[in-house]
Amino acid sequence: MPQKVRIALDAMGGDVGAAVVIPGAAASLARHPDSQFLLFGDSAKIAAELDRQPALKAASRVIHTDVSVSNDAKPSQALRRGRKTSSMWLAIEAVKKGEADVAVSAGNTGALVAMARFCLRTLAGIDRPALAAIWPTMRGESVVLDLGATIGGDAQHLVALAVMGAAMASVLFNKPRPSVGLLNIGVEEMKGHEEIREAAEMLRAMNLSQLDYIGFVEGDGIGKGAADVVVTEGFSGNIALKAAEGTARQITQYLRTEIARTWRAQIGYLLARNAFRALRDRLDPSRSNGSVLLGLNGIVVKSHGGTDAEGFASAVNVGYEMARYDLLTKINQTLNRDGGALASVPTDQEPVS
Repeated sequence: MPQKVRIALDAMGGDVGAAVVIPGAAASLARHPDSQFLLFGDSAKIAAELDRQPALKAASRVIHTDVSVSNDAKPSQALRRGRKTSSMWLAIEAVKKGEADVAVSAGNTGALVAMARFCLRTLAGIDRPALAAIWPTMRGESVVLDLGATIGGDAQHLVALAVMGAAMASVLFNKPRPSVGLLNIGVEEMKGHEEIREAAEMLRAMNLSQLDYIGFVEGDGIGKGAADVVVTEGFSGNIALKAAEGTARQITQYLRTEIARTWRAQIGYLLARNAFRALRDRLDPSRSNGSVLLGLNGIVVKSHGGTDAEGFASAVNVGYEMARYDLLTKINQTLNRDGGALASVPTDQEPVS
């Protein structure tokens, strides 16, 4: 029997906390029965939810803490006040101690990044972590990063993102040399900020065996599936993500409004309801919920704070897949190929202030 995948959950994270985390974990367990859970948070609130989920209760251990990170806490505040005692910190620390294979939280993104970086430290050659997500496209799926772990970045940072994203894509998509593009305002070489143009020159010159650099990708190229991996710094990446999610909800609402307008539209919906359901599923952000915090000595997954139980289950599923297929080891192997792909990129191993 294969070894269990041990998943540490910040049961107090997100807009709702245990009321979403526990049923979400139960849904993930039904899909992956070889999972075990460590639930960090207020034991009374967790127990009330666990009593409704007997299968999850049997596969879980509860570690009590009444300290949680608020959604509006600054990263520095979260580190000072929540370090060592908060549900978020304890879930991450379980990965560091080897008690869990992955940590999942729907809590404050800035606090999660700061705590994970402080607790787990970054991989050699990586100056800071990045949030990477699987993005549905017309051609299948792509990896997009950074989606908001940090803001800004020089050319070397973008190159590091390209290498990490390619490593993740090679594992997920079973491609030895995934295509990589840099998000830009145009495909012409003279367009974009200086750091983007410099990163493009570096990637062309390095000619890495683990990725196929294809050049610049415009915003609409993400959804088209122009590259297996699309790289950008966290500010523009987060804007792209929120714009895509908002557009998906907008289209869904438009369809609902138009279908309700006339009886002919309602009959048309009945005739094509399977197609509409498929479209709804593809546009539902909860089905692609869960971003991996790449670049750390451990696996951490960030869920949307306002997601429902189904969405949180998706984030837990992402964490399960990353741990089950040993993504961290494979990323390390990819980073070390060719004598160290990121040997020229400076490493910041100092604690977060």
